[in-house]
Amino acid sequence: MAKGKPKDTHQRWAHFRFSVIGPLLAAPPPEGELWSRIEELARQVWQHPISGAPHTVGASTIERWYYQARKTADPVAGLRRRVRSDAGRRKAMSPAQRVALEQQYRDHTGWSYKLHADNLAALVNDDREKYGNVVSATTVRRVMQERGWWRKKKPRKPTPGQIRAQERLEAYEVRTFDATHVHAIWHYDFHDCPRRIVDGQGRWLTPVLLGILDDCSRVCCHAQWYLAETADNLDHGLIQAFCKRGLPRSTLHDRGSAMMAGETQNGLRDLGILSRPTLSYSPYQNGKQERFWGDVEGRLMAMVENVDPLTLDFLNLSTQAWVEMEYNRSRHDELGMPPIERLLQGPDVARPAPDLETMRRAFTVQEMRTQRRTDGTVSIGAVRFEVPSHLRTLRRVAVRFRSWDLSAAWIVDERTGDVIARILPMDRARNAEGHRRRLQPLFDEETPSKPSSADPVPPLLRRLLQEYAATGLPPALITKDEEPDA
Repeated sequence: MAKGKPKDTHQRWAHFRFSVIGPLLAAPPPEGELWSRIEELARQVWQHPISGAPHTVGASTIERWYYQARKTADPVAGLRRRVRSDAGRRKAMSPAQRVALEQQYRDHTGWSYKLHADNLAALVNDDREKYGNVVSATTVRRVMQERGWWRKKKPRKPTPGQIRAQERLEAYEVRTFDATHVHAIWHYDFHDCPRRIVDGQGRWLTPVLLGILDDCSRVCCHAQWYLAETADNLDHGLIQAFCKRGLPRSTLHDRGSAMMAGETQNGLRDLGILSRPTLSYSPYQNGKQERFWGDVEGRLMAMVENVDPLTLDFLNLSTQAWVEMEYNRSRHDELGMPPIERLLQGPDVARPAPDLETMRRAFTVQEMRTQRRTDGTVSIGAVRFEVPSHLRTLRRVAVRFRSWDLSAAWIVDERTGDVIARILPMDRARNAEGHRRRLQPLFDEETPSKPSSADPVPPLLRRLLQEYAATGLPPALITKDEEPDA
């Protein structure tokens, strides 16, 4: 069908009929020439309003259409097909059948409408006095659709979380939402690649795509393929998105292990980003992200279908080019403009991103460790880290680290989170060389290491002696001269 034609069948036929008789209404023929003009129209070949195939119309049909249009003030409305007198009506279903159908649906929500109709017919045939006459499968389908008895796909063994999610979906309505400000909400998730790639060692692997979208503008802040859905890869992608677009105010994500990892949650919290997970087993809450995967499958992956073998580097390069040059710059149906244009319109609530080292240190976990007095070390994941000697008096220290990267860790202030020192794993081979550093002083160099000898009497004792002398009383003791031993 040509673009712009109505989808309603009755309206299509009305427009088609009007296009056939339109010349007769626009230029009425002289008396006696009407039939000859109708025969000329009957010899023409028209385009069928539904199928688009060549179509001819009989002269008597055109004549009927002509007089039918002249009877009404609105010829198009007069040429519409009449609505059936029984439209919207169905064969009545007895109350007993309706109750039986409802119980049947509750017991078997995964059945199709046809299967429900066949089983209901078998039940009615066994006891017609109770249930009445058998109704058609169409009637059964309409009754079930009117009551919201749709077919549901049940897992074989539903988990408690799936049961709660299904109960909530049935009890609460679902509504679409849009953020009012740019960078107010970011969506992110992983998506399995429909194709396998080959690495340098000849192994065939299935990568996953991390996609990060802004809710308001639909701009793809960053997209990158990884070999696994891990917290390490998620944090790596988020940091790149922050460097490109700034820090958002909040994020919306599912409850995957990478999203709920301590490093990820601590990083978002320390950077002042609210982390809001969706309900379990409720992917519809992240619908914008699911819509983006459709574009990835239909556009990006379709263009690399003949690239063989497909490598991770080429896939990532192609993804960046597609995101920045096509997706972000193409007109979005819901927005009515390209995402990048909506992004520039604002209003924008993003914040500048800190330096790269600060963001990397934010995506860590913080735990308490006991320092060994013997060698001044703490253990993190079965790896010993050397504590600087000027912190040797601390019994317990707060350390921050990444569980997947133990090349370095940080000692921080437990109350403020400020970094006190960066610590490295212990080098046993170097320690075996016997070289030892001097212990760093525990106090400032300006502080004297021993008390001054100018006045050996402490200040408190000196004050007490002065107050006691001011009373004028003799000392409350009798001195005794001890004779030396012979």
